[in-house]
Amino acid sequence: MMANLFSSFDPSTNWSTSINWMSTILGILIIPPMFWLIPSRMMMLWTKITSSLHKEFKTLLGSKIKGSSIVFISLFSLIMFNNFIGLFPYIFTSTSHMVMTLSLALPLWLSFMLFGWINNTIHMLAHLVPQGTPPVLMPFMVCIETISNMIRPGTLAIRLSANMIAGHLLMTLLGNTGSILSIYLINILLMVQILLLILETAVALIQSYVFAVLSTLYSSEVN
Repeated sequence: MMANLFSSFDPSTNWSTSINWMSTILGILIIPPMFWLIPSRMMMLWTKITSSLHKEFKTLLGSKIKGSSIVFISLFSLIMFNNFIGLFPYIFTSTSHMVMTLSLALPLWLSFMLFGWINNTIHMLAHLVPQGTPPVLMPFMVCIETISNMIRPGTLAIRLSANMIAGHLLMTLLGNTGSILSIYLINILLMVQILLLILETAVALIQSYVFAVLSTLYSSEVN
């Protein structure tokens, strides 16, 4: 039962490779028409979203490094596209796998840590002991802050993949019960599924935003 339940997250293999992972880069096909098609309302909406994100990320990052917000806007776009495309039937959800989420979170965190400890060593050491900590608690605070820094990539990756898995599992469980229900209960089930799909759409947007904002905050700490 459990193997069948989680089979929707299993990347099937063909020709000695997993073709399902190609859904991750399908967004690249959308980029070329942007340069020769007349801007649509969807494109104007996306431009509005990216400009709002740029203003917010620029406030968090500061104006020390120009163009640094583009990295986090691209990260937001990649995660949001993969979250949304996973809501369609028979399309593989790559962000529900730790391979995808950890490969996004770990290089970011590692680059932030290397940059901070190499260029701002005193600032990074000062971060280990919050201001106003009693001298007796300083050794414990150093241990706690070190552990919290070490688990940051894991929390970023697990938060994203767990939220994607939870919603898809709930929709799979509800969908599997449709064959044994009466016609009246099926109507209720369909309404619940539609509401759950709306919730999953909101979760797909919120989780990509949370991932990008937390990455931005971690980056601003090392500057």
